[in-house]
Amino acid sequence: MGVYINKGNSDFRDIVAHEYVDKSSLIPRINAMLNSENRYSCVTRCRRFGKSMAAKMLCAYYDRSCDSRELFRGLEAEKDESFGTYLNKYYVISIDMTDFTTRYRNEKDIVKRIQSRMIKDVLDVFPQINAQDDDDLMEILYRISESTGERFFMIIDEWDAILREMGSDEYITTSYVDLLRRLFKGSGSNTVFAGVYLTGILPIKKYNTESALNNFREYTMIRPGKMAKVLGFTHEEVEMLCRKHDMDMNEMESWYDGYRIGKASRIFNPYSVMRAIDEEEFGSYWTTTGAYDSVITYIQMNYEGLKDDIIRMLSGEHVYVDTTEFSNDMRVVRSKNDVLTVLIHLGYLAYDGDAQACYIPNKEVADEMNNAIKATTWVPLVKTIQNSKALLEATVSGNEQAVSKGIDQAHDEHTSILSYNDENSLACVLSVAYIWARNEYVIHREYATGKGYADLVMIPRRNVSKPALVVELKFNHSADTAIDQIKRKEYPSKIAEYTGNILLVGINYDKETKQHTCKIENLH
Repeated sequence: MGVYINKGNSDFRDIVAHEYVDKSSLIPRINAMLNSENRYSCVTRCRRFGKSMAAKMLCAYYDRSCDSRELFRGLEAEKDESFGTYLNKYYVISIDMTDFTTRYRNEKDIVKRIQSRMIKDVLDVFPQINAQDDDDLMEILYRISESTGERFFMIIDEWDAILREMGSDEYITTSYVDLLRRLFKGSGSNTVFAGVYLTGILPIKKYNTESALNNFREYTMIRPGKMAKVLGFTHEEVEMLCRKHDMDMNEMESWYDGYRIGKASRIFNPYSVMRAIDEEEFGSYWTTTGAYDSVITYIQMNYEGLKDDIIRMLSGEHVYVDTTEFSNDMRVVRSKNDVLTVLIHLGYLAYDGDAQACYIPNKEVADEMNNAIKATTWVPLVKTIQNSKALLEATVSGNEQAVSKGIDQAHDEHTSILSYNDENSLACVLSVAYIWARNEYVIHREYATGKGYADLVMIPRRNVSKPALVVELKFNHSADTAIDQIKRKEYPSKIAEYTGNILLVGINYDKETKQHTCKIENLH
């Protein structure tokens, strides 16, 4: 068994020996592209979305040095007609770039190190090949293919680790990109490789408007194509896990759901789902594994409109983003759109391709964003969150005057994103004013009741001992009118399964005085 070639199937064997959610549908998709012009694939997702597991699965499937048929028994891939054709068919070269960035972080010639170590491993398997001192990796692989007729399947896990972690050194980045071009864009590349599979966080870097490796099919967080469901957990898969382990599906959704990846409208973070099951407790797991400082750096960049957009997303809104400007380089961020696009690739924002809009997907990410904001120099935004916390306490305690004053303050402070005297925009006042409430409540805007739509319904999260809130906003009427509408249209009946206390909150905005009034009643 080699270090980089003929690694065998032991890694995947360990995975399937424990609780494995079947993602082997990736295999037929890759099989369909082998030995064609589409043989080069790059699948990028945020951290802990199953990229490395997929790479280990492909290694086990294609590696000819082992017999993996039993490992795939009963899995989805086995049902495809191509399964037996390519099972354990190729010499597989599989590397994880983070191994090199960890070991050679401070070495200028890291790319030479990568080549020399891989050459040694390949020549151990093919000792009959006469290698010259000045041969690079591609020359040796080409000589092997020419003399034996064999083709390789190559896997590079975390392909962009060098660019992300050592990208400030132009010599290293240029050397690395040149190596990739030499391997995958040379005249002999199709002779050497039956298929190539890269994983990473960032898509392939653009130079001007063109990808450095424009022969690769890319499947990203923004444009996942047919790879939408092969990484991450689908809603159906998580439902199955919740039934099996007696976990609350509603809580699982609020904590880890929300990623819309292409046609897969409900994708969960798999790492966090499995940690919650293992720990038998919901919490922030995925966000503790990432680069917290980088999020702080990005969100406090002083680009026009960025702070307003962050506020809107924290309050549950979606904001437009142009993702086409980004050069796929985390060190080259020139605009608000670049910041939002980076955060989409990192998983801190989700992306709706139909609406070309981004948003905060779930409570886990919202908690991390709140923590990041507290660590920034955004004093006004930090103050907004503090005021929102005080507003929720005032609402729960029935302090109508304090609630009126708090919503007035939120309206005044955020006129850049909220239009005064616009009835449709006034609903956004509530979302911004109650930003903090998302930490303790599941919030529904325009909540369907059968007799209309409640402006805002807030149901406390599990283990939160606070009342549910049904909020109605009126324009140039009265707070009493808002309360009457809640009762008349029976808005609380829709949450009858909620057995705790329910507060009715009526809020009116007066166009002339530009003031809000509030009425709060206990539902009896």
